[in-house]
Amino acid sequence: MNMPEHSQRPPAPLGSIEPHASLLCIPAEGQFLYKVMTVENLLRSVTGNYLHFNRVDSYPDGPSTDENDGRQLPKDQPANAAVRFEKAPDFSAAHYYDQSRARTYASCFSTKNSDYIWNNYGNGSEKGKVCVVFELGKLRALLNLALTPDGAALLYKGNVCRQIFSVNYGLVNYVDWGSHRTNERYLSNPIIYTYIKDAARFCEENELRISLSAIGIGKFALKDGTLIQFPPSLQLGFDFREAIANAAIREILLAPEADSGFLMQELSKLRIELAPVSVATVDF
Repeated sequence: MNMPEHSQRPPAPLGSIEPHASLLCIPAEGQFLYKVMTVENLLRSVTGNYLHFNRVDSYPDGPSTDENDGRQLPKDQPANAAVRFEKAPDFSAAHYYDQSRARTYASCFSTKNSDYIWNNYGNGSEKGKVCVVFELGKLRALLNLALTPDGAALLYKGNVCRQIFSVNYGLVNYVDWGSHRTNERYLSNPIIYTYIKDAARFCEENELRISLSAIGIGKFALKDGTLIQFPPSLQLGFDFREAIANAAIREILLAPEADSGFLMQELSKLRIELAPVSVATVDF
């Protein structure tokens, strides 16, 4: 009996925990991370129990947006395009990098509590902006536990799927975008492009990012054969109460114009009570 084509497909490969740590620069576990966002977005994340990740090729337009985020470097592109897969000669390494980019998500933090991040992020809010301060080691432990492939699952349009995303952590490498090259001798792992930005435009971000990436070859499909489309963003389950309790979240800083009364009231409704010292005012 002939089986339907989609039933013969191999299962999607599972994601891994920090498979590319050796290729990335990871700070000490006690490093503080700063994430500026609107009060409203913080409350959405707390209520929904998630950390927000953007697909690296789908950031909304704005002055702080990097349209080349995750893209292969211009000096790398010709050599990447010349390399072809033996069993798929129409598919080049450049295609592979582009497809990897379209399956990679990032959540971005800064290693410095700077004027730059306060001025450039979390703008356009009626309630003001806040900065959530995380401790890298404890945040990393929580996320790695949550993303363990054997115990985690991906929810796609109501369908429970295999956990296909690998998680990595690392500092962004700031380079001269137009002249830098990574593939002089060997083709680069696509994760390298996820952690490269133009120094002239973005070095003041002092960014550490957490990436979630699926393999850049083949296609992903549900059991009925429906192909999975990678949305512009995703939500990673994250319990803010637990993070506050175990000090993965160290404090929440408020900008001068932030409506602290509203924030505290809404957090109280969610049964989150912050110690008075956890809320500070930042001048910028």
